[in-house]
Order: sequence, then C-alpha cells, then structure tokens
Amino acid sequence: MMQYTTLKSIQSDLYSGKITCRQLVEFYLKNIEEKNQKLNAFLSVFDKESLAKADEIDAKIKAGTAKKLAGMVLGIKDLLCYKDHISQAGSKILNGFESQFNATAVQRVLDEDAIIIGRQNCDEFGMGSTNENSAFGACLNEIGENRVAGGSSGGSAVAVQADMCLASLGTDTGGSVRMPAGFCGLVGLKPTYSRVSRWGLIAYASSFDCIGPITKSVEDAAILLEIIAGKDEQDSTVSNLPVEAYSDLKAEKTTYKIGYLKDAVESDGLQPEVKAATWAKLEYLKSQGHEVEAVDFPLIKSFLPTYYILTTAEASSNLSRFDGVKYGHRSVAATDLMSLYKKSRFEGFGKETRKRIMLGTFVLSASYYDAYYTKAQKVRRLIKEFTDNLLENYDFLVCPTTPTTAYKLGEKTADPIQMYLGDLFTVQANVVGLPAISIPNGVDNDGLPIGFQIMGGAFQEAALLSFAQSIYE
Repeated sequence: MMQYTTLKSIQSDLYSGKITCRQLVEFYLKNIEEKNQKLNAFLSVFDKESLAKADEIDAKIKAGTAKKLAGMVLGIKDLLCYKDHISQAGSKILNGFESQFNATAVQRVLDEDAIIIGRQNCDEFGMGSTNENSAFGACLNEIGENRVAGGSSGGSAVAVQADMCLASLGTDTGGSVRMPAGFCGLVGLKPTYSRVSRWGLIAYASSFDCIGPITKSVEDAAILLEIIAGKDEQDSTVSNLPVEAYSDLKAEKTTYKIGYLKDAVESDGLQPEVKAATWAKLEYLKSQGHEVEAVDFPLIKSFLPTYYILTTAEASSNLSRFDGVKYGHRSVAATDLMSLYKKSRFEGFGKETRKRIMLGTFVLSASYYDAYYTKAQKVRRLIKEFTDNLLENYDFLVCPTTPTTAYKLGEKTADPIQMYLGDLFTVQANVVGLPAISIPNGVDNDGLPIGFQIMGGAFQEAALLSFAQSIYE
C-alpha cells in the first residue's frame, strides 16, 4: 500500500474503491507491529476495535453516510481521556486508571468517523522536551541513530513520522506539539489558548495547556483543528467565538509583513545548519514578495524563567489530586495516612515530575510567593503586551522551532538547563496564549529535520494556516 500524507488522498482512494478502511487500518497495524518495539511510540494499540470501526466506516462509505474524517487513522497522546481505555499521563501514579469519559477533542474526532488506533507515549504529565521522562521508557526518533523524538508529545510525532497512523492529537504546554514535530519533520499546530476545549486533558499547567494536531500536511492540521475547536459546556475557559473554515486555506492577502526574532535567528547558540536553513527560508519569503524585517524582543531572556515558575506552580496545584487515595498507584508500604500520601507520590511520580512539584510548591509558599510567582505573572503580562504590540505591526513572527536538530538520547539529561533551553523559541506562544505552527524546513548534515515556527495573532489560525501552506515547500 502507498504511504499517504493527506486525508484527501486517502479519501480519494476510499471513495473510488481502490482501498478499504479495513485495509488502511491493517497497513498501520502492520507498521506498528514491525516498528513499535524499537521506537516505543505506542503504549497501547486498539487493534480489534480499530478494525471493527474500519468495517463500520466502510459500510458508511457504501451507504453515502460517512462523515468528514472517514479514513483518518489517529493516535492520541497519553494525556487525553478516552472512555473505557487506560489513561496514565506517562506516569506510574495512574497505574490501572481507566477513563470514565471522552475528552471533548477525542469525542469530536470520533463523531466525525476518525479511527483511534492507540495511546501514545509522552513525557510524564507533559513535563519534558525529549520523551525521556516517560515512566514507560523513551520514544526514539525514526531518523538517525538513537536520537530523541522531542517532547512531550514524542510518541505522537514518531507514530506519524513512522507511518503508524496518519495523524495524532498531542498537547502543547511549552512547545510539546511543535518541538517533536520539528524534530520529526512534521507539521505541529498549537492553537490559541481557549480555541480548543481542555475537558479531558489531564492537566499539567492549566493556563498554558493546549490540544493540537501533529500531521504530515498543513491541510490535515487545518481539518483537525476545524473539528476539535469551538465552545464546550464542560470547559468554562473555552472561547465561544465561531469556528472558521480553516480547511479552506484561503489566504486573505498575497503578501504579508513578517518579523523575525533577531535574537533567535542571529544567536550564536543556533546549530549552524539550523541558522542557514532559517536564513534561506527568510530569503525565500522575500523572493515571494513578503516584507521581512528583524525585530528586537528585549524580554526574550525572561521567556523560560517566567514559563517554568508559572508552570511548576500550576503543576504543584494540579498534581496534588494524585495522592494514592482516590485512584491510581497506592503504596503498599504505607503505615498511616501521611505515609500513604508521601510514599504513594514518591513511588508514583518520576524524578522530573517530583522536581517540578517541589519547585512549584516553593514559589507558591508564603515567604516566596511575591518574589517569584507574583513577579512572574507581571512579567508574563509584559511579554504578552510586547508580543501583541509587535503583531499590530506584523502579520506573523517567525524563528526556528528549536535551536538544534534532534540530539542523542541521554545527551542533555545531565544538564537540565541545556534541556530547558531547547524550549526557548516555543514557550513564548504558550506564555502569551497565541497560535503557532511548526513546519519542516529542510534537514541538517546528518539528515535530521529542521523546523520553522510561525506565530500569529489571537484566533488568527485561518491566516496562520493558509500562510504556512503557501510557504510549505
């Protein structure tokens, strides 16, 4: 069977009778069987039910009643709830937990005849940039020898990269959709905060978390966003703004004014091939008639401190519910209630998650609340105001998705600062709540993919997607 890169090409063959949905699912299941033991992208594979769903959709196609996502074989990150299926957030603390309901985004793709083929590996509670913090082991990039997949949606990206599914639903708290997409040569979209309901997303940092698609094409990212976006009675933070026809991919203008983050593009810390590819893309944009200018962002050094102070604080609060009492892991060594809490949480949470909980608890403590948490909230507001002002003068802000291509497994784990610096260019969109997309931008000397990031104004996904499509070579 041919390797498909878009839903449109799949549906063309489905409706013409060249393939069946069952054959398509069998193709992906065969790839999972052959590749997953090495790559570790899937934690659970729903083989029997995905085949049964395929038969159901084949019947709908014959009857002319198939919905918009017929033929879309999806994987979902282990942070999204899927009713009657295990949801563990990449953590031992949720051992044995089965979701009692569907996440809104999951329900919406199911309603449109998507087939969910499995549950995908991720950093524990989304805390990581490499997928090495998963309780179930690291996920490997299919390209290169022993290279990281990016995180935290590493399993979701590798599954698409290795043709184990057509697309994935990941989550993005500080770049967790865009970074693995960049490392794996894919398209990764983080929508505007509140564009997609967070109901059924196991929370890491509630004011940062977003659900977004990882795909092989911009058009599939647009189709998926169109399906999962919109108001939801279950989520009081979701926007009620109408959902646009993102999949039309119609550009409002032929040329745009584009600002590139000077400190990001001209940084000495950029891998030489990443810098060269970024400059080449900027020159290409100029050649297409776009106005391209450098912009200074004096607060760029505040992105990461602001992000980590606020996300760890929110994680400390969100993860307090996992206490060994209600569900998930419960220590057998506990002797009283306090030891039950302590031992269950110590045994259930991994090292990185424990570290972030402790950091968050520290910055929220009475003695340090104003010095760290309150100050970080003020800086977040300044970063947002400065970004919004820039986007009044520019249609888009662009930069590399990551400073380097995918590095080797274990290369950065000894130095967490170097690990965190990998998020430098992606966290801004989450701090300010704006949409951003990563698209492929060539490869380095070792054949490892390079990503190019585009950020737009609030709820400007239609323009962002159409522009990304126009420059996706």
